[in-house]
Amino acid sequence: MIIGATGNFGSAAVLLACALGAERVVAAGRNTQALEGIARVAGNRVYPVTLTGNLDSDVAALKSAAGGGAHFAFDMVGRAQSAEATLAGLKSLRRWGRLVLMGSMAVPLSLSYAEVMWNNLEIIGHFMYPANVFLKLQALIRSGLLDLKVMPVQCFALADLPAAMDAAEKATGLSCTVVKTP
Repeated sequence: MIIGATGNFGSAAVLLACALGAERVVAAGRNTQALEGIARVAGNRVYPVTLTGNLDSDVAALKSAAGGGAHFAFDMVGRAQSAEATLAGLKSLRRWGRLVLMGSMAVPLSLSYAEVMWNNLEIIGHFMYPANVFLKLQALIRSGLLDLKVMPVQCFALADLPAAMDAAEKATGLSCTVVKTP
């Protein structure tokens, strides 16, 4: 389960989960159109779930899409102003499930100690990624398991750096902004 699947990192995580062989990938976010676009390019193993902000209904939708609950949830929500999406991901885990936090949140994340303990849940905070991960990504790309052609790329010259930064800030989903030097 990818929470925040409509952002740049979250949508890439959906593609990566598919490339790594996940049988079912729940792509969760607030933008229905973006979720449908990601599911269209990622394939039939992706189940989009539009989050509403209502914890109970979001948990029910996520559990349903995950076939009864997820084994793993990856939270990539950036600059979250509410903890609801993260909590929905946590509460959608099966017993012995794992939640990895790699996004960011501007508010506290209140957890039920007893709920985490009784369900043997694991919560991991992870800042960025190991330095050698690009080698693994290259291998997935070379093998054809990870197809970057599905990502629309906007190219800018170095002289147009301010425009590139504006484009990158507005980018969503699988879009990518590249600055090329001469």
